Amino acid sequence: MKFGITLPQLGEHATGQNLIRYTEKAEESGIDSLWVLERLLWPISPQSPYPATPDGSLPTDYQTVLDPLGTLSFVAANTKKILLGTSIIDMLFHNPVVLGRRFATLDVLSEGRAICGLGIGWSKDEYQVSNIPFTNRGKRADEFLQILEKIWTDDIVEFKGEYYNIPPSKIGPKPVQKPRIPIYMGGFSQNTISRIINYGADGMLPILFGPLAQLQSTLDNMKELAKKANKYPNSSKVILLTYPQISESKSSVGENQRLPMTGTIEEIGNDISKIKDMGIEHIVLGFFFSPIYSDTERIIEISKKLMSYAK
Repeated sequence: MKFGITLPQLGEHATGQNLIRYTEKAEESGIDSLWVLERLLWPISPQSPYPATPDGSLPTDYQTVLDPLGTLSFVAANTKKILLGTSIIDMLFHNPVVLGRRFATLDVLSEGRAICGLGIGWSKDEYQVSNIPFTNRGKRADEFLQILEKIWTDDIVEFKGEYYNIPPSKIGPKPVQKPRIPIYMGGFSQNTISRIINYGADGMLPILFGPLAQLQSTLDNMKELAKKANKYPNSSKVILLTYPQISESKSSVGENQRLPMTGTIEEIGNDISKIKDMGIEHIVLGFFFSPIYSDTERIIEISKKLMSYAK
C-alpha cells in the first residue's frame, strides 16, 4: 500500500522554506506521494455552501492558497523519487490545452512522477470567475478528458466537440510516463464512476466521509460497472483521501459508531488495515485544518506510525 500526505499549501504556513523542510522529511521517511488541492476564491458572500462544514462556511486558510502545479513543480526540484499528485484540480476552470501542457511539463521536470487528480468543482463563484457556465459540467468534463488523452498521446492533436475545438496541431511536451500521466477523478457519485469507465481514466480519488461499509459499496459498484464495460480491473483503481482526527484516548462511542479515521493511532491504524483489505492500494493522509497542520515533525511521526499498519 502506498502512503501520501498533503503539503503545507494553505494559509500562513504555505512558504517555500516549509515546503522544502516538509518534502525532505517526507522523502526520507519513505512516504510515497505528496498532494495539493486547488481553490480559486474565498468569496465574501458565497453562492454555494462549502460541502465539508456543517454551516457551509469556508475555512479561513482558503484565503491564501499556493497554485497547485506551481507548488508541485517547486517540490519536484527539491525531491528525487516521491510522487506528486493533485487532489484535486477543477479541470473546467482551465483551458484543456494549457492544463495538459502544464501537467506534461511537471511530468517531464519530475522525470515521470505526476498524478493527475481532476474534478468538476462545486463553487458557483469559481465558475463565474472562470467564465464557465455552471450547467452542463459533466458534458464539458467528458470532452476535457478526451482532449487530455489526445494531448498526451497523439503526435498530431485534433478535436471537434460541442465545447472545445483544437485544429490539427503539434502539442508538446509529451509526458515521460507512458502511455500518459495517470488520471484519477475526484468524487464517488454514479456520474463520476461512469466518467472514469467511459473515458479511460485510471480510477477514482474520493474523500472518505462516511462508514467503511459505504466505501465498500462504492468500490463494489465501480468494479461491477467496469467489468460490464470489459475494462475490469483497469478502471477500478482508487486513491483514497482521508483526514485523520487523532486523539490521545479511545473513542467514547462503540466501535460500530466511531467514524473511520478518528480516534487513537491504533484505532486509525486498524481502519487503514481494513481499507487495505478492501483492495485500495494508495491512501493519502490530509492534515489541512488539523491542530498539527503547522507541526512538520509531528505529521511525519504520525504518518510513519500509521504506515506500519498497512505492511
